[in-house]
Amino acid sequence: MRSSRDLLQELLRTYGPCGQEDAVRDVVRRELEPLADETSVDGAGNVVALFRGTDADAPVVRVMAHLDELSMIVKRVEPDGTLRVNSLGTMYPGNFGLGPVAILGDAEMLHGVLTLGSEHTSKDSMRIWETKPDQGDKALDWAHVYVFTGRSAEELAAAGVHPGTRVCVDGSKRGLVEFGDWFGAYFLDDRAALTVLVGTAERLRERGPAGDVYLVATTSEEMGGIGAQYASRSLPGDVTLALDVGPAEAEYQVPVDSGPVIAYADELVVYDKLVSDRLLALGSELGLASRAAVWQSYESDASQAKASGETPRAALLCLPTLSTHGYEVMRAGVVEECADLLTEYLRRPLP
Repeated sequence: MRSSRDLLQELLRTYGPCGQEDAVRDVVRRELEPLADETSVDGAGNVVALFRGTDADAPVVRVMAHLDELSMIVKRVEPDGTLRVNSLGTMYPGNFGLGPVAILGDAEMLHGVLTLGSEHTSKDSMRIWETKPDQGDKALDWAHVYVFTGRSAEELAAAGVHPGTRVCVDGSKRGLVEFGDWFGAYFLDDRAALTVLVGTAERLRERGPAGDVYLVATTSEEMGGIGAQYASRSLPGDVTLALDVGPAEAEYQVPVDSGPVIAYADELVVYDKLVSDRLLALGSELGLASRAAVWQSYESDASQAKASGETPRAALLCLPTLSTHGYEVMRAGVVEECADLLTEYLRRPLP
């Protein structure tokens, strides 16, 4: 059995922009198929792994972690071969910084550089000047930056680059950095949660769940929970439980070194109190230093599904994470802790 660290590293290095999660889906499906009773890909592109339970009275639970990552999309190809891009998901150029990007053309993957331009400029270069803190003092946004490709517009067209082409942070910036007890990387959201999903599958294979469990790796969470809403509508059960990162910030009394975090509310909904209470109690029983939180400026697969009426009950289990939607940091052991807690809940969902 491969380590959770090795799986996380592979997932982090695999491109998976919204609406083009194929490569990440292949990795997750490969891991889940030997463990689940049934595995399939549904009409929304979600990986669905069924683990059959033995207790007819236990609730059927859908557990979801998303495949997609924050990325960019080409808005237009300029005559000089530069690309103007917008974001897919809530992010800004500063979240990932200026630097190398991968351009996922239909016929060829190309490399480019997301750039603002030279700091050694004046008001004659207003687009650059207005972002300088000691000059125009405007926040850096997508209108200020572009992707330098080093290719002509004709070469880009031949590679299958056009409006709608996805652009991702380049593989050279996607490795896992380990320091002490910590992991640092782009896209721990939601690759760490996918690692929890697979770890839960390994545990359920050894110790089955009470009721039927559907582990679902979902599409397009960053664009509104599209895959989760489809799966919540089409799969059996009344409970959708999302796995995701959670902001380790003082306003929530969640330090980055805490245990699994159980959310009781976010920007869209209040989560099911009975499920949240059960998760919190089991975390305490297991000695995991779990804690409760109420998120703001936050949505999940589960809250998006509940808010749209696709599930009557929703819950959220989070990995405490520093610098969410940026260069993210989490305690290495919390991946295993979340898998342990989730497995225990699926085996004992009721008090």
